Amino acid sequence: MSTVSLDRTAPTDAPVLDVLAARWSPRAYDGSAHLDDGKLASALEAARWSPSAYNNQPWRFIVARRGSETHAAIAETLIDFNAVWAPSAGALVVAIAELESDAGRTFATAHYDLGQAVAHFSVQAHHDGLFVHQMTGFDAPAVHARFDLPDRFEVVTLLAVGELGDPDQLPESARERERAPRERRPIAETVILDD
Repeated sequence: MSTVSLDRTAPTDAPVLDVLAARWSPRAYDGSAHLDDGKLASALEAARWSPSAYNNQPWRFIVARRGSETHAAIAETLIDFNAVWAPSAGALVVAIAELESDAGRTFATAHYDLGQAVAHFSVQAHHDGLFVHQMTGFDAPAVHARFDLPDRFEVVTLLAVGELGDPDQLPESARERERAPRERRPIAETVILDD
């Protein structure tokens, strides 16, 4: 188990659940820590039970544990910046939107529903002591081709999942991002109308 502790609790303007305020996306992963299969199973179960339009559940995942051939194949698709830190995570998880059913019925909210599933995954993981970093800095078409996915599946994002590592082990550019203040735009700029 990781002994690294870095308080990154968000400075919220209104009260939110502790797990939401504490959740953040690190780049420093402990490359020697074994990924707890029970915690990973719980994160996947949380994703499974997230809401979706018409209960279509238009999400799929490829789970690639560090040390596996699948992990190595996915790691090869990372852009240079992500390639220096993401492979240390206990797993790389590909998040896939199912754009239509196998019978050809379009799932108009597939991306939205996948996003909810990933959010549920990441909150459950954080609750259980795992850290998730979502990224788009990888070659999605290469992943799609490598795993011979049907055309109705779209590779959307990649998740690094694992135990927190030591930020001092990161290259300087990533280390700076790891310790930078957490910021979000004000809620007044997010809510277009509040009548």
